Amino acid sequence: MTIMLLGCLSRVISLKFVENRSKSRKVCHSVGTIPDMFLARRHERILAALAGGGQSVVQLAESLGVSESTIRRDLDILAKGGRLERLYGGAMLTQGSRATITDSGAVEDPFTSDSRGDLELRQKMAAEAARLVADGDVVVLDIGSTTQLVARELRGRPVTIITSNLAVLDEVRDDDAVELVLLGGVLRRNQQSLVGPLAEQVIGQLSADMMFLSCTGVRGGRVLDNMAVEAPIKQALIAASQAIVLLASELKFPGSGALRLCSLDDVDVLITTAGTPQDELVHRRETGRKVIVA
Repeated sequence: MTIMLLGCLSRVISLKFVENRSKSRKVCHSVGTIPDMFLARRHERILAALAGGGQSVVQLAESLGVSESTIRRDLDILAKGGRLERLYGGAMLTQGSRATITDSGAVEDPFTSDSRGDLELRQKMAAEAARLVADGDVVVLDIGSTTQLVARELRGRPVTIITSNLAVLDEVRDDDAVELVLLGGVLRRNQQSLVGPLAEQVIGQLSADMMFLSCTGVRGGRVLDNMAVEAPIKQALIAASQAIVLLASELKFPGSGALRLCSLDDVDVLITTAGTPQDELVHRRETGRKVIVA
């Protein structure tokens, strides 16, 4: 198997910048202006929100009666004390994490959590997706657990896979038939992905036959995502691909998300499941666009 990792040196420089910036950041403690008891209680409520499934920074600020900047400072304090891990764009519990609080206002589930309850749906979509790939094709596999299943279906096939999804790497790392192009970038551990400006620059040099795109929602004729740090990567990969195949189960209609990845009309093939609202499918079929119900 051939694995190409693009942008390693720049990634090291990028990580050094993040490390230096982190060291220089000052955490502003509220001791002296807010009683310690209230501060501790607020911290416990933040941790409870993470353990119970998560809330956005905006929601926490409203429920606790403080500013969003105060919540972000609290996250930094809790991270310093080892009670949570501060991520780019949010935070997650260091142990037993069930969700992530994000600065963007969205609640991000860890990578494996979207596999609960809909594994069978995603497996069916992955099988249909693999049937669209011809030997010799260059395909992009987006970040996400459904595209991991697509990679599993492509094992043993003479194809080239471009991805920033480390779960895809895990699926095909020992497959001699697959050529894997792994994008460089900054590691997001809970999402098993590489993101950042480095990855975006590298994508501009690539060309693919098709992209298998994941999302968090489809509504109003738009394909949406809720992760600001991932959206630019997805958009760049869309631009680098000749055809777009959207993997969106019935749970993604309408789903969630405020960041527009593309128009639904930009999608060449929609792979979905039987519970998707029929009006969504009829419109696509009437306009001559392909729909596959797994």
